[in-house]
Amino acid sequence: MPLTHSASIWAIGDIQGCCASLDALLRHPDIQADEQAHFWFAGDLVNRGPDSAGSLRRIRALGERATCVLGNHDIHCLAVAAGVRKPGKHDTLAALLAAADAQELLDWLRHQPLAHYEHEHLMVHAGVHPAWSPEQTLEHARELEALLRADDWREHIAELFGNEPDAWHPALTGQARRRAIVSTLTRMRMCRADGSMDFKHKGAPDPDSGLLPWYELPDRACADVPIIFGHWSTLGLMNTPTLLSLDTGCVWGRQLSAVRLQDRRLVQIHCPENQKPGE
Repeated sequence: MPLTHSASIWAIGDIQGCCASLDALLRHPDIQADEQAHFWFAGDLVNRGPDSAGSLRRIRALGERATCVLGNHDIHCLAVAAGVRKPGKHDTLAALLAAADAQELLDWLRHQPLAHYEHEHLMVHAGVHPAWSPEQTLEHARELEALLRADDWREHIAELFGNEPDAWHPALTGQARRRAIVSTLTRMRMCRADGSMDFKHKGAPDPDSGLLPWYELPDRACADVPIIFGHWSTLGLMNTPTLLSLDTGCVWGRQLSAVRLQDRRLVQIHCPENQKPGE
C-alpha cells in the first residue's frame, strides 16, 4: 500500500530509556493531531537513560500502532537478563531487570523484529549490507528472530556477540553467520572499501579515515529503497529521499526526533543530558 493511502506514520529515533522525552514527543501538537497515527521505532529502546522499563511500557501500550526493531542495546539488555553478559559501566538496566513486570517486558522485547519492510520503506537499527535486497534483509533478520523467540533463547543469545566475522558472506553458517547478520543490522556504521565493518570508528563520517559510511558503499541493492535507521548519534539527522537517520543523541542531552514518512515533517524534543557524550 502506498504511504498516501495509509494512516500517518511517525518514525522515531533511539529512545534509550528516556521515557519522559518520549512522552513529551508523543504529546507534541503535530503528533497528537494525528489521532490514528502509527509509530515506527528504530531500535535502542532501552539503556543509558533513566527509565527503560517506562519506555517499554509506553511503547507496548501503543499496541498495533507501534512497530519496533531491535537495536544493539536491546539485545545487550536481553543478554544481561539471561546472565551471559555483565552490565556495562554506564548501563542503566537495573531498575528494568528488577521490575515486577520485568519478565513480561523482556518477553515482549525479544519478540520484536530486527527489520521491518512496509509501504516500500525498510527500517533497521544500524544498516543494510550492500548485497541485500529488502526481502533478503527480512530473511536474514528472521534467522536472529527465531533464536530470540525460542524457548531456549537464554542458552543461545551469547552467540550473537563478538567482532568476528566482520563481513557478511552467504556461505557463512552457524554462529559466524548469526554474528555477521546481527553486526550488520545493529552495529554497522563505517566500512572498509571491501564492505567489511569497522567497529572502532564511532564518530561522524571522516573522509580521511579510509572508511566509508555503509550507505556509500557501491552497488547497493537497496540504493533506491528508503531506509530508516538510528544507532549513529554522531551522524545525527539525515533526511533524504532514500536515507532517514534518526538518532539525534536524546540520551546525550540533544534531541529525540520523529519524522512523518508521508511528508517528512520533522518534530524534535530537546532532552536533558542523561549521559555525557563519549561515555
